[in-house]
Amino acid sequence: MAADRVVSEIVTQFFLNTCQLRRQLNDDYIRAITECIWTANERPFNDSEANFIPLTTGSVAEFYIRPMFSCVGDVDIMFHCSDQLAIPAGTAPPTQLPDEFHSRVNIYEIIDSEFPGYVYLEKSYILTECIDDGRYNAAQCPREYVSYDHARRAFTDDGQTIHGPAIISQLSRRPPPYVRRIAESVYSLDSVPCTRCLSWPSQAADWPSRHRKYGWPDSATVSCVVSNGCDIVNVAHRQCRQGGWSSKHQWRLSFSRAEVVLLNSWMSVQQIVYHMLRVFVKTERLTDSVGAKAFSNYHIKTLMLWACELRPRSWWNLCRTATYYG
Repeated sequence: MAADRVVSEIVTQFFLNTCQLRRQLNDDYIRAITECIWTANERPFNDSEANFIPLTTGSVAEFYIRPMFSCVGDVDIMFHCSDQLAIPAGTAPPTQLPDEFHSRVNIYEIIDSEFPGYVYLEKSYILTECIDDGRYNAAQCPREYVSYDHARRAFTDDGQTIHGPAIISQLSRRPPPYVRRIAESVYSLDSVPCTRCLSWPSQAADWPSRHRKYGWPDSATVSCVVSNGCDIVNVAHRQCRQGGWSSKHQWRLSFSRAEVVLLNSWMSVQQIVYHMLRVFVKTERLTDSVGAKAFSNYHIKTLMLWACELRPRSWWNLCRTATYYG
C-alpha cells in the first residue's frame, strides 16, 4: 500500500509539472484568433451592413493547461449575426443591446419543440435603434418560423462538409515541427453559425439553483454562466433529420459558452484528468470501434462535469481518478 501511494504521488507530480498553465499564446490559440479575425471581417449573405460576431469555443478555449502533447484536433468557432437575436417566448423585446449588435435587429422567439433541448425560432419583432439615446424601439412583424437550411448552404463552399451544426473545413497549414500532437497532423476548422440569446433559457431554469453538495460550481461561476445566456444552433433532433418541415426548422440549444466558463473553473488536476481521458479515447480509437461510433469528447465532458459536482475537491487524485474511470 505504501509503495502504491508513492507511485501515485510520483505520477501525480509528473503530470502537474508537465501540464503547465498556458501563460502565453500557443499554436492552437493563434489559429483560433486568426479564424475569429477572418470571420469578423465577413458579411452575412443578406445584409452588407451587418457582420458576424465570432467566439472561440471547444478545446482551445476550455483548456488552460498546456500538456506536452496536444489532443486538440480542431479549432471551434461559433459566430452569430449582429442583426439577429433570440428571446424566450412571451417575453418583451429588449430596449438595450450590447454594442456588438446592429442598429436594426430581427427578434426571434424561442418556441419549445417535442424534444427537450430542441426548439423552433419564430420571427416576431424588428428592433430599431434610436440615435438620440441608443435605446431600441420594437415593432411587431408578421410571424413566421425561421428556416436555417438556406443560410447554412450560403456558408458552405466546395471542400467543406456539414456535421451536425458545424461546417467543417480542412486548414491547409500544418502545425510547426516543434508542436507535438496526439491528434491528427492536419487541423480542421469547425465553424458553427448560431443565433445569440442573451437570456438564460427557461428550458434550463433549474440548473442555477439546484443543490450542489460540494459547492462546485460556486455562486460566482454560476452567475457568470447564467449572465452569458446561450446560443441556438442549426441542427434538428436525430428523429427529425430525414426530411420534412422539422428537418429545416428545428434548432438546438447550445451551452458552449457555459462549458468554457465551467471548465476554466476546474482545478488543474481536473483539467489534466479530462485531458488524459481524451487521450485514452483517441489512442484506443474508441470512436472508431464497432458499437461505439457515438462516443465522443462530449460524453467525456458530460461525465467530468457530473463528477466535479458529485465529488469533493479532496477526492481528485490522478491515479485514483484514472482507476475510477477505468
